[in-house]
Amino acid sequence: MLHLQPPARSLISLRCSSPFILPRSNNIDTATSKQASSMAPNPGKATILALGHAFPQQLVMQDFVVDGFMKNTNCDDPELKEKLTRLCKTTTVKTRYVVMSDEILKNYPELAQEGHPTMKQRLDISNKAVTQMATEASLSCISSWGGDLSSITHLVYVSSSEARFPGGDLHLALALGLSPDVRRVMLAFTGCSGGVAGLRVAMALAETSHGARVLLATSETTIVGFRPPSPDRPYDLVGVALFGDGAGAAIIGADPAPTERPLFELHSAMQRFLPGTDKTIEGRLTEEGIKFQLGRELPHLIEAHVEDFCRKLMAERKEMMKSYDDMFWAVHPGGPAILTKMEGRLGLAGDKLHASRCALRDFGNASSNTIVYVLENMVEETRRKKAEAGDGEDCEWGLILAFGPGITFEGILARNLQATPRA
Repeated sequence: MLHLQPPARSLISLRCSSPFILPRSNNIDTATSKQASSMAPNPGKATILALGHAFPQQLVMQDFVVDGFMKNTNCDDPELKEKLTRLCKTTTVKTRYVVMSDEILKNYPELAQEGHPTMKQRLDISNKAVTQMATEASLSCISSWGGDLSSITHLVYVSSSEARFPGGDLHLALALGLSPDVRRVMLAFTGCSGGVAGLRVAMALAETSHGARVLLATSETTIVGFRPPSPDRPYDLVGVALFGDGAGAAIIGADPAPTERPLFELHSAMQRFLPGTDKTIEGRLTEEGIKFQLGRELPHLIEAHVEDFCRKLMAERKEMMKSYDDMFWAVHPGGPAILTKMEGRLGLAGDKLHASRCALRDFGNASSNTIVYVLENMVEETRRKKAEAGDGEDCEWGLILAFGPGITFEGILARNLQATPRA
């Protein structure tokens, strides 16, 4: 299956030898975090106390995607192959993780055939996979945090990859063994902006419920959209070249205890949709899976509106941020064109979106999960700078941003509490 490594195995129940293979440490190590913490958070403000992630076991090497996909879908159209080859090169993705495997295609060959009603099969696979990945990511995050499951008061669950009720929030609570009294919120079909939307909701819960510890979990898979290529659906090839699967998690809470070491402090949050753009990113559930459409105008629309959105979001601290390069930028990497357009519009230095570009390179666009991977990259970059330059300066303030269906902009003004602030 697309030259996957390691060899595909069926999804199994969670245990110590989990099927989810992590390319690096799957959490931000608590001990290291305690040593690296630089600044105290403000009383009553929500903070990200820990991060975690998990992936399915199938690792896709981008260099082998085209031949593997064309073979698995029995497609020999040279024009489609040429287009997919071009897309795979322009995405800047090098590796991704996916739930799809040889075993799944063997058991469900209709997923690679045109015109078959396969939604039931897709959801059977997807519903199980997203719960498993979310559970694994949550457990790694909780381990990093160092707290107890019994201390989790709220659960915010984000996914655009399942359709069932009770929803994935309940299935995740049961899998983790959370209290029956845990207060749950589920955000469904928010797409790429879902991770930051989840942070916004978790932030509000943490700041309005005394002593709250909110678990945010995101989990996504492309199983629901896998299908053979067709000249009538050129958008499908974008997904083949760009999107990946996985899960992310964060613990959010205010007024950290002495044993907790916060990573980021969350301040003002915004959401905005652009009227008249609801067809630019569109997905429809059909008997053959989700049919996805992505307008070519998306990067240009984001470019045209991102600065005004950011200026409004920065208003709380505008006197402290004289230049965009005085800030950190944790941006969901929807694709390389979006990052490049945004970089140009704001006049950002070439390294400002490094954490986003690395997440895109290593994991593809994993929808709502990807902002967790970007934040993890930022924490690692801050620690690396400290290790290399002692107490070298870093950006204290910055923005966490994502763009999704609507077109919807999501943003949070934040402080990097691991940074050494500039004098």
